[in-house]
Amino acid sequence: MSGMIQPKSVSVGSVTFGNDLPFVLISGPCQIESRDHALFMAEALAKAAAAAGVPFIFKSSFDKANRTSVSGRRGVGIDAGLAILADVKATLGCPVLTDIHGPEQVEAAAQAVDILQIPAFLCRQTDLLIAAGKTGAVINVKKGQFLAPWDMAAVAQKVASTGNERILLTERGASFGYNTLVSDMRALPTMAETGYPVVFDATHSVQQPGGLGSASGGQREFAPLLARSAVAAGVAAIFAEAHEDPDNAPSDGPVMLPLDWVGPMLEKLVAIDAVVKGR
Repeated sequence: MSGMIQPKSVSVGSVTFGNDLPFVLISGPCQIESRDHALFMAEALAKAAAAAGVPFIFKSSFDKANRTSVSGRRGVGIDAGLAILADVKATLGCPVLTDIHGPEQVEAAAQAVDILQIPAFLCRQTDLLIAAGKTGAVINVKKGQFLAPWDMAAVAQKVASTGNERILLTERGASFGYNTLVSDMRALPTMAETGYPVVFDATHSVQQPGGLGSASGGQREFAPLLARSAVAAGVAAIFAEAHEDPDNAPSDGPVMLPLDWVGPMLEKLVAIDAVVKGR
């Protein structure tokens, strides 16, 4: 990416994020469905990542607080969800990531997981960003669909004002008319000008927000294409939710990758990453 800014690196466990380093995979089901399901998914994804030689972070949400409809299934809740994520980390040894939605959730989440994720809709919530930063955990901030990529510099500064520079910035598409997102690959080097590692969210970028009326639609078939494009731009990580039966998942089914897509996608991404980063 930009040759003018010295890329920062962010480490969590044995995984290190950097725009000039081999890319990391962040993956898991959209929401935690049960302990058994989370462990099944984490084990399957960790195996696929290891086979491709890609560092792996498990992601799943204990609460989906921004569902399209009030009737949408939100997840298992914070207490059960954090216990399950702690079990995944202890069982598989991989770092874990989850969303937080308010300052009151920050302390408990930081004790259970390695990376606190700020959802795109909340990326300008100063109190949440500062509370998260004060934990010292890695903070992954998703760029709002309503923000320009250069606006993320100010967002990162809010977290960094706490003395915590363990920051990741995630691009997940920009609003383009009604019920549509578009990915502008120029956003990736622009966000990298902050120096912080940049993540590309390949699955939420193909979402069609509210596109099904009472739920969001999506075009998962384009997620691997966008992931390849982002790796060609030189990102630190690819975020891609996955599920063994996405068409029957409780949330984000239209965009999640079927498990059997993950291995072949990673093989192509590794080859592209090696060329771009000169390995």
